[in-house]
Amino acid sequence: MRTPRAASAVWACALLFTACGYIVFPEEEKGSRAGQSEGWSAQAVGVGATASGDLSIELAIRNDTADWSAMEAAKKPAVLVAKNGRKTSCDGVFVGTGGHRLAPGFRMRGYVAGKKLEPRIEPVRVECKGAKAGPGAKLLVEYAYVTGQYNYYNRTKNPGTGTFEIDLDKVDQHLTYPVAEPVKDLIIKSDTKLVALNEVTLSLASVARSAQGIQFTWRTSNPGEYPCYVHVGTTPVIGRDGILYGFYETPDIVSVPITPGNGTAEWTSKVAVPADVKGIYVMLSVETGKQRLFANYAVDISHD
Repeated sequence: MRTPRAASAVWACALLFTACGYIVFPEEEKGSRAGQSEGWSAQAVGVGATASGDLSIELAIRNDTADWSAMEAAKKPAVLVAKNGRKTSCDGVFVGTGGHRLAPGFRMRGYVAGKKLEPRIEPVRVECKGAKAGPGAKLLVEYAYVTGQYNYYNRTKNPGTGTFEIDLDKVDQHLTYPVAEPVKDLIIKSDTKLVALNEVTLSLASVARSAQGIQFTWRTSNPGEYPCYVHVGTTPVIGRDGILYGFYETPDIVSVPITPGNGTAEWTSKVAVPADVKGIYVMLSVETGKQRLFANYAVDISHD
């Protein structure tokens, strides 16, 4: 954790940016991956009822933006449209990525919500009080999203909006998670060394699974003279069940140890994941290029 002396060293590193090997305002970060953005898409995976008897429509959402993206439903009701055109307002809208950025081509059906000390799994869904979904019904959900790297100083860069128009006659309970559409060169191996802030290299030293979840051991190596922090955000993971596990925190506030000049640092992070979830990928955010700018990596730990 940060000490007053370590914090002073980091501020010195930030102020003496030429000596530290980076510029405070460098060239703009890289844009989207090659490919045409089609926003996000959604598919009904279940139509049933809540405990109180209201209509519940469970969804799977897919990132078709051709880039890393976080999305959430617009802050307004969804609309259930019957075959005869009658519209019903649906106030229970739980559609989004839980704050996390999801890799392009990936699909999910739930995320972690609630409080950090009291997390809960939130299925992606819409609830309509007192409604029924008859033949020919459709569900309309407006949503907003952002793409690209997380930048603390410009959190809503590259915004977009769209509307899901979901045919409730086409319910598919056999979708593939989490990779719906493979993207070339997107997924990296767990032993890949990543170049982070100030040319510090980051590696995933080990992965340990238990009944409580997954523990990651991270290691940084600093070739420079000055000590610096390299923030690694919370480490959400997603597997074959389509749930994005990990409570969301903005990546710049997650505590990490300082990496001394010409030295190394090591620390652990944890995420609660059921032991029976297989085929896991880490949605990793790494401070890269400049302070509070985070690059994203899809790390394959399915065999670890």
